[in-house]
Amino acid sequence: MLELKENVGENLIAPNGRPVPRWKRFIFSMRPEEFIAFVFFWPMTYLTIKAYVFFYNQGHIPNVFKGDMQRLIAVVIIIIIAIIIARLRPNWWFLRDVLPFAYCLAIYTNLHDTVHFANSHDIHNSLIAIDQWLFGVQPCVWAQRFINPTLTEIFSFCYMIFFIFAPLVAAVLLFQKRRAEFRNTLVTVILCFYCGYFLYVIFPAAPPRIVLKPFFTVTFEGTPLHNVESSIISIFPNDSRCAFPSLHAAVTLLSLMFAWKYTKPTFWVMLPFCIGLILSTVYLRHHYVIDLIAGFALGIFAFCAIPRFDSWWRSRMALYSPRNQIRL
Repeated sequence: MLELKENVGENLIAPNGRPVPRWKRFIFSMRPEEFIAFVFFWPMTYLTIKAYVFFYNQGHIPNVFKGDMQRLIAVVIIIIIAIIIARLRPNWWFLRDVLPFAYCLAIYTNLHDTVHFANSHDIHNSLIAIDQWLFGVQPCVWAQRFINPTLTEIFSFCYMIFFIFAPLVAAVLLFQKRRAEFRNTLVTVILCFYCGYFLYVIFPAAPPRIVLKPFFTVTFEGTPLHNVESSIISIFPNDSRCAFPSLHAAVTLLSLMFAWKYTKPTFWVMLPFCIGLILSTVYLRHHYVIDLIAGFALGIFAFCAIPRFDSWWRSRMALYSPRNQIRL
């Protein structure tokens, strides 16, 4: 590992004999998931305020955007608390490991609601054309022939438990006191989410339940779990643009790969629910199949690339901010 040659006062001297620039010390005083959260925080803040002001000027602010502003304030408070903890209680590694996941979900929710304020050039018509070319039909429309209350309940349950898969694998590893594997899993999932957010903004696409609505001739019956899932979905704006790529596919596959790598019993427990979740995204009309294919590609990329990136980042932390390096 690279090491600093000397420390002169507050100036760190790199191996090449030159002082380490302050911007490098600032960047590498943070973990990669913290720095990426810092980068995403500013566009998230801008888009949240922009959406709020837009609807304020229209004379009516939907509850979803009021919630986004409240969430933004909460994130600011949590970040301040996290900074204080990092400075005063460096031994509280668990909070520092877990809090970035909370930032990640908050940023996801706000960006989910405001993508159309960042990029209005939708690509869902292209996604529809790709699915048509691949299958000769629209899979979400074709799948309606299988709709029945039992399947709807099963798939609604699988879809709603999406957010527990990655924390479950991480929690098992933490329980087994395998902190290196715990952190590797958690940071890879977090950065995979951020990759997905970036792609949402570049490729905004409304889901099939919105775009293909005129083609659906069969409705879901009012079963209890589907009613809950529909209530959750109804919170999102009607012009939601976060279909491509499918983070449900990306993070689910990623969680399964880490479970297979580190804790195979957990893999076998999760597998049927994960399969149900992937099928549910088409059955419940949340994703085009091309979204899932892109999501699987993102998950594989994250599994292969992000741990290497994290290792490189930690070496820079040790070099440029030795007091703040990650100890596993």
